[in-house]
Amino acid sequence: MTEIRLWNTKTKRKDPLAPTVAPGKVSMYVCGPTVYDRAHMGNARPAIVFDVLARLLRHQFGAENVKYVRNLTDVDDKIIKRAEESGRPIDAITEETIRWYHEDMAALGVLPPDVEPRATEYIAHMIAMIEGLVASGHAYAAEGHVLFSVESYAEYGSLSGRSVDDMIAGARVEVAPYKRNPMDFVLWKPSTDDVPGWESPWGRGRPGWHIECSAMSDALLGDSFDIHGGGNDLMFPHHENEIAQSCCAHPGSDFARIWMHNEMLQVEGKKMSKSLGNFFTVHDVLKRGVPGEVMRFVYLKTHYRKPMDWTKKKVDEARTELAQWRTVTDALPEGGPISPKLVEALADDLNTHAAITELRRLFKAEDHEMLKGSAGLLGLLTKEKAWDHPNHYVLHADTGHLNISGHDVKLIHRPGDLLLTLHNKLVVARENALENKDFSEVDRLKTAYVAAGLEVRMSKAGVELIPGPEFDPAALEALS
Repeated sequence: MTEIRLWNTKTKRKDPLAPTVAPGKVSMYVCGPTVYDRAHMGNARPAIVFDVLARLLRHQFGAENVKYVRNLTDVDDKIIKRAEESGRPIDAITEETIRWYHEDMAALGVLPPDVEPRATEYIAHMIAMIEGLVASGHAYAAEGHVLFSVESYAEYGSLSGRSVDDMIAGARVEVAPYKRNPMDFVLWKPSTDDVPGWESPWGRGRPGWHIECSAMSDALLGDSFDIHGGGNDLMFPHHENEIAQSCCAHPGSDFARIWMHNEMLQVEGKKMSKSLGNFFTVHDVLKRGVPGEVMRFVYLKTHYRKPMDWTKKKVDEARTELAQWRTVTDALPEGGPISPKLVEALADDLNTHAAITELRRLFKAEDHEMLKGSAGLLGLLTKEKAWDHPNHYVLHADTGHLNISGHDVKLIHRPGDLLLTLHNKLVVARENALENKDFSEVDRLKTAYVAAGLEVRMSKAGVELIPGPEFDPAALEALS
C-alpha cells in the first residue's frame, strides 16, 4: 500500500499517516458549516478537499475501516440573529439550510460523511466536558458564563505558532469584566427566554462554539484520532481552542495527530466580498449554468494549501476539458482500473494538480478505462449528481453515434469535438452577454447554428444543441 503523507499544520512537516488508535482503521473529523445561510464558494473548498481525502482513505484502507465525521453547527448566535431578522423559527431556518447544503454539496460530487452530528444532539456531552474542565481548574464560572482559562494550558498557541501576547495584540478579543484574561474563551453562556437554551449547573444557557467540536469528536472518535481538518481561517481561534480544551479534558491524549488546513479562495484575484460584488454562493454559480463537476474540477486544479483564484477563464477551460474526457468515457462502465501514479500523487499530501496531470496523460494515451477509473477517485467523470446537467454529450466512437441530451444522432463524420467546442463557445458568449448586456455575439452564433441545421435551446438551465436531420457539421467548422 502506498504510504500517505500529509502536511501537518502543527508539526510544520509532511507526516506519515500511521493510524495507531486502531491499527488499519482511520478516523477523521472536519469542521462543517454553521447552518444559517447558503454555502458560499469559500465554504465549498474544504468540503471538496476532505471529500477527496476521504475517497483516498477508503481506497487505501477500505471503506469499512474509515470513519469520517463532519459536523453541523445548528446552535449559534448567527442562527439566532437570522431568526430575529427574518421572524422565522430557528428550526425552520436550520432544517432548510441543511437541506440546501446537502443539495449543493451533492451537486459538487461531495459524498456524505460517515457521520454528520448536529451540535444540539450533544449538549449533554458538552456540559459533562465543561464540568470536568471546571473541576480540574482549567475553567471557571463567572456571571452565568463558563470560561476556559488560557493560562492553565502551557501549550496554548502551539498550532498557530504564536504566543498568547501576540494573539492578544493581533486578534479581536471580547472585552468582558468577568474574564480573568482577555484571551479566555466562552464554554457556556446564559440564554434569555427568547433564545435556545438548556439547563446546566450554571443556569439555563447554550454552548460556546469551540466546545461543540471537542465534544462531538470525543463522543464519536474518542479522545485521540488521526486527522482534523478545516479551512485556514479556523486555525485560530477555533482549532487552537479545541486543542486546549480537549487536551485539558483528557490529559495525556493526542486529540488530533495530524492537523490539515486548506487555504482561502479569491475571485478574479480579489478577496471574495459582498462589498466588491464578487460574493457568490454555490447555488448562485450552479444557477448560472456551471455544472457542479466543472466547479469541482476548477477547485482541484489548485493544491489545497495554496490560495485558489476562481476565474471565468478557469471555468471555461475546465468545461472544455471535461467535455472532451466525457466523450470517450461516458459509455464505459463504472469502476475502471486506477492509475498507481494518480494514487501516489494523492498520497503525497493530496497533490491534486499532479493527479490531474496524470489524467491528461491517460487521455492522450487513449487509456480510457483507466482514465475513467482514476478520475472517479477524484470524484470526476462519475454518474453522480455532479454532472446532472442538460448539456451532456456522449460520443460512441464504435458506432459513430453521438448522444446529446438524450437524443441519439448518426454522425456524418466525427464532429463530437466540434459540437462541444460550438456549445462551449455559445455558453461563454451567453455568459458575457448577461454581464455586459450585449447579445450581438449570441445572436450571430445562434443564427449560424440554426442555418447549419442545429436546434438551439437556451433557458435558465443552460444551453442545449440538438442536431436536426439536415445538420451539416462542415458548415460550422469555421466557427470552431
